[in-house]
Amino acid sequence: MSQTGFKGNKAALPSKACMTCGRDMTWRKSWAKNWDDVKYCSDACRAKKPKQQTPKQ
Repeated sequence: MSQTGFKGNKAALPSKACMTCGRDMTWRKSWAKNWDDVKYCSDACRAKKPKQQTPKQ
């Protein structure tokens, strides 16, 4: 995103899908510094995140 500020064109904002429910999440200014790390659309989806399977020994 440019440092000149938001010009009102929300269609130009980046988006990605939630890893749990697949809902599209649109970029928010509060996510500017960690957009690459945002994976879930809500706290509820974060709580329901798929658990990683541990290999059985």
